[in-house]
Amino acid sequence: MKIVCDTNVLVSGVLFRGHPRRILVLAAQGRLTNFTSPALLRQVEDVLSRPKFGLRPGQVASILALFRDTFEVVHPNRSVTVIVDDPADNRVLEAAGAASANVIVSGDHHLLELKEWQGIRVMSPADFAAEVGSERP
Repeated sequence: MKIVCDTNVLVSGVLFRGHPRRILVLAAQGRLTNFTSPALLRQVEDVLSRPKFGLRPGQVASILALFRDTFEVVHPNRSVTVIVDDPADNRVLEAAGAASANVIVSGDHHLLELKEWQGIRVMSPADFAAEVGSERP
């Protein structure tokens, strides 16, 4: 299965336990393929560099290197303007389109409200983890 995780899922998966962490573990195990893009990686870097998380620059760089090694990086060749209230969310859609993803995993209400975009389902981490957990390896 091909997925694109929103920045909030990636950050939560690295810093906390729960469904986002489980999704990252499944990707690391090769049970699913997580796609990302340079724009999404920049968003992750920006978020992880915030003082509230207390990460040193070297830690942030290590996390990004791990993502680059674990995920497939796509380079979207078209921009979309679907979500006007939070234009950064459109980068997730662009990556999902470029990857021909099956699912976008996000905790962001703007994306979740779409439910589906161009045949790509949009699911919360909990719903996605429950669905993947019910499948056999």
